[in-house]
Amino acid sequence: MPWKECKPMDERLRFVARLLEGEKMAALCREFGISRPTGYKIFNRYKDLGLIGLEDRTRRPYRHANKLPFQVEKTIIQIKREHPTWGAPKIREKLIREYPMIKPPAKSTVHAVLDRNGLVKRRKRRRYRAEGTPLSDPKATNALWCADYKGEFLLGNQQYCYPLTITDYRSRYLLACEGLESTKSPFAFSVFEQTFKEYGLPEAIRTDNGLPFASPNALFGLSRLSVWWLRLGINIERIKPGHPEQNGRHERMHLTLKAEATKPPSYNFLQQQTRFDSFQEVYNNERPHQALGGRYPGDLYTPSVRRYRPPEQPEYPYHDRTIRVTQCGRICIGNRKINFSTVFAGQNVGIREVADRIWLVSFMEYDLGFFDEDVGRVEPAANPFLPEV
Repeated sequence: MPWKECKPMDERLRFVARLLEGEKMAALCREFGISRPTGYKIFNRYKDLGLIGLEDRTRRPYRHANKLPFQVEKTIIQIKREHPTWGAPKIREKLIREYPMIKPPAKSTVHAVLDRNGLVKRRKRRRYRAEGTPLSDPKATNALWCADYKGEFLLGNQQYCYPLTITDYRSRYLLACEGLESTKSPFAFSVFEQTFKEYGLPEAIRTDNGLPFASPNALFGLSRLSVWWLRLGINIERIKPGHPEQNGRHERMHLTLKAEATKPPSYNFLQQQTRFDSFQEVYNNERPHQALGGRYPGDLYTPSVRRYRPPEQPEYPYHDRTIRVTQCGRICIGNRKINFSTVFAGQNVGIREVADRIWLVSFMEYDLGFFDEDVGRVEPAANPFLPEV
């Protein structure tokens, strides 16, 4: 059954569904007319991203700087360097006059190009680590927590279990080990909130780039969960895609968890969670850890002094106005609806005019993007989660 005979998304769904029902990978790949590496690639995308991972994937970076043809971007930069006092509107008019054959970019797009290339004077702001940046190696407890899913496995009643685990980087203390029905955000929110209430807040959390920790197609890879962490004053660290060794301490714990608490699996969630709870107690308070000189993680760990409190909505006294993002991810100004991002639904953002009829959108201390009076979308600014260079 070659893919081309049906819609690829439908075929991938059928392929994954039959794998989940217990059919063998090799036989299914022969039936569907694909190689086994392709079959495993499809299944791994589903495990990492859910149904989104089965959709057709563009090879073009999402709303990246090179979405604009590089020749046009190069021309914008050249005009700005020849006329340092010109803003985006003048540069855009110059493009229209000198290059009438190209589709002129929006003023907000021109401004974003200037901003990404350091040609706009910006106020200094704090920067945080994100994907592709050096990862920290803190020596204090609660300076960094690590979180991940241990990979799903089938319970005796044929339900899948997704263990969400959270550890303290310095002490290796296992803060949470919860068997969940899926990797959907509401389940993760519940586990993290309970962990924050019990142990306080860390300075930063390190994860991979999968859901619900990150959203591959959202602004700067943010997700609703990571936006909530930012609201709580927690910095974000993300390992590079395909590099689980960057979360090596956490992955090593997963090997122990798999050997001692999932083989063989329990019959149902309640029985399995009992085993997870028992494993957590032994791992923290009875099992000597070689990397800790034979001490227990519980010997080193103490709860954070930063207590958990539900965050208040941010306000923006130095912006022109404060606006709450709609549930569909838009910024509404009068009758105008500006497409922004659904991961900020319900959050307050600040709007400030930074050039003639060009507005900057900020979330907390992060400047995220620009829009103008013509185009109904926010054009990303320089990534505010990259370190200063």
